[in-house]
Amino acid sequence: MVGVFEVGAVPFNPDGWGPPDSTAATVSTATTLPLHVPFAPFSRSEKLGRIADFTRNLPSSAANPSNRPSSRHGTGNPSDSPFDFSLYVDAFPLANPEDDSSFRLVDAKPPPRPKFGPKWRFNQNRPQLPQRRDEEVEARKREAEKERARRDRLYNLNRSNQNQQRREAAVFKSSVDIQPEWNMLDQIPFSTFSKLSFSVPEPEDLLICGALEYYDRSFDRITPKNERRLERFKNRSFFKVTTTDDPVIRRLANEDKATVFATGAILATLMCAPRSVYSWDIVIQRVGNKLFLDKRDGSQLDLLSVHETSQEPLPEAKDDINSAYSLSVEASYINQNFSQQVLVRDGDKVSFEEPNPFANEGDEVASVAYRYRRWKLDNDMHLVARCEVQSVVDVNNQKSFLTVNALNEFDPKYSGVDWRQKLETQRGAVLATELKNNANKLAKWTAQAILANADLMKLGYVSRVHPRDHFNHVILGVVGYKPRDFAAQINLNTSNMWGIVKSIVDLCMKLNEGKYVLVKDPTKPQVRIYEVPADAFENDYVEEPLPEEEQVQPPTEDAEANVATNDAEDKEIEAQT
Repeated sequence: MVGVFEVGAVPFNPDGWGPPDSTAATVSTATTLPLHVPFAPFSRSEKLGRIADFTRNLPSSAANPSNRPSSRHGTGNPSDSPFDFSLYVDAFPLANPEDDSSFRLVDAKPPPRPKFGPKWRFNQNRPQLPQRRDEEVEARKREAEKERARRDRLYNLNRSNQNQQRREAAVFKSSVDIQPEWNMLDQIPFSTFSKLSFSVPEPEDLLICGALEYYDRSFDRITPKNERRLERFKNRSFFKVTTTDDPVIRRLANEDKATVFATGAILATLMCAPRSVYSWDIVIQRVGNKLFLDKRDGSQLDLLSVHETSQEPLPEAKDDINSAYSLSVEASYINQNFSQQVLVRDGDKVSFEEPNPFANEGDEVASVAYRYRRWKLDNDMHLVARCEVQSVVDVNNQKSFLTVNALNEFDPKYSGVDWRQKLETQRGAVLATELKNNANKLAKWTAQAILANADLMKLGYVSRVHPRDHFNHVILGVVGYKPRDFAAQINLNTSNMWGIVKSIVDLCMKLNEGKYVLVKDPTKPQVRIYEVPADAFENDYVEEPLPEEEQVQPPTEDAEANVATNDAEDKEIEAQT
C-alpha cells in the first residue's frame, strides 16, 4: 500500500498573491497543519539553518529517548520526524526576537595573559587538567632530570680524564715565607677597606723622564679575520726598578719633596687589594720621617696574574704550561712585546726633560716615560710616585699619553668564550668574561693609568696560535678606553682607592723606624703587617728556594741589574716545557 501525503487546506486569496487578510481563514486552517513541524523562532545573532534534514545523524543523547523531553508540538517519538530540531533548540535556546538586547558580537580574541608572572596559579576558576595529564608531565620532568644528570656525569668524567692534575679547590701559598721571629703587628680585613673614602687634590708633575714613540693607529683595525702575528723584541730593555733603587726618587727624598715614596705598580696593588686573590707582599721602610714602599727582591709583584679571580681552578704543577706561574710569565712576556709592537717603527720620538734614568748609553730602551707626580695627603704629608706611560698619539693637534696592555687567551675551555668567534660580534661578552676572570689585573691597569694621568688606555686581545703552543701568539684586536670611564664601568671608585692608601700610610707612619712587610693572606681576604729584621730580604734573600730553571733572577742593589729583557723571559718560558 502506497502512503498518501495529505496537504492541508490551502486558503484561496482572490485579491492577489499571499495568504488572505482575514484572520478567520488562518485560524480555521491552523488545525490542519502537519504534525511535528516545530516552530523555531530566531534572532539576528543566529544563523538560519535548513528546514528539514533527512540525512542527519542524531546526537548520542537521542539514543535514549527517555532522557529527552517530549516534542513541543505533538506526541510520539520526535526522532521519527525530519523536522524535529528540539534537541538543538534545547541545547541552544534562542532568544526572543523582540529583545534587542540579545544582539551581540562574538569575541574571537584569546583571553588575556597574566602580566605579572605565574598568577595563574592562584586563579581558582582555571580549568583543571585531568589527573592523568599531570602524571604524564611529572614523568616527563623526571626523565629530563635523569638525562641531565647523566650528561653531567659524562661531562665531569671526561674532564677528569683529560685533566688528571686539576684540583677541586684552589690552594694558594703565601708570596713570602713567614719567619717565626717576625712579629705580627696588625691584621686588616678587606671588609674595612670598602668603607674608606678620601679625596685628593689634583697632583703636580715634578719630573718626566724617558722618551715615547707614537702609537700606530692601524692596530685599531685588526680583527680576528685579519689577525697579526705577535713579534718578539729581544733587543729592547724593560726596567722594573723598585722605589729605593730609583735614583730620581732618592734625589727627591734628599730634597724633602715628600714624605711617602712609591711606584705606580705598588700603589695600584694597594688600591685594588680587595679584588686580589693571590698572595702578594710589599716591603715598608720607615726612615726618619719618611716612608718608602718597596717590592721585595725576587718578588713576583711585576708578573701579571692570569685567571686570578676565576672560579675555574688552574693546574697546580709548575711544569704545566697552564699553571698559574707559567701563565704569569707568559702574560708578562706578551704584555712587553705587545706594548712595543703597536708603535710606529723608526718614527719620531717625544723626548722629555731627562733621559731614561735606568739605561746605559747605547742600550735600546723600550718606549716608556716615567712621570714623577706628587699628591697632597695632608697638610704636612705628600706622596711621590713614579708612574709610567708607554706611548703617545696626536689628538686634535695635542699630544695624548697612552698606556698599553694586553689580555691573553690561553685555552677557551677555561674561560668558556672563544675570542676568535666572539670578539668581533660580541666584544662586550668577551670583556665581561675577562672582568670576571681577571678583575684584579684590569683594575690595577686602570689604577695605573689614572695615576699616570693617561688620556687613553689601549687593551689588546692576544691569543695563542694553538692552545698547546705557548711560544707563538697572534693579535686579534685592540680597543681603547678612557681610564676614568673604564673605572666607572668596572665599578672602581677613585675615592675608595685613595682611602685605602691613606689608611695604610697613616698606620705605617705611627710605627717606629725599621722595616716591615705587608702580606696578603693566601686564603683569607685580609692583609697582615709584620715587623721584620733590618737585614731581611737582602743579600739575595729568597724565602722559598726554587729549582734553577724556575727561579726568577733577583735584582741586585745596582739599578742596572734590574733590567728585565725579553731574553730572560724567553728562557723562563722555555724552562717550563
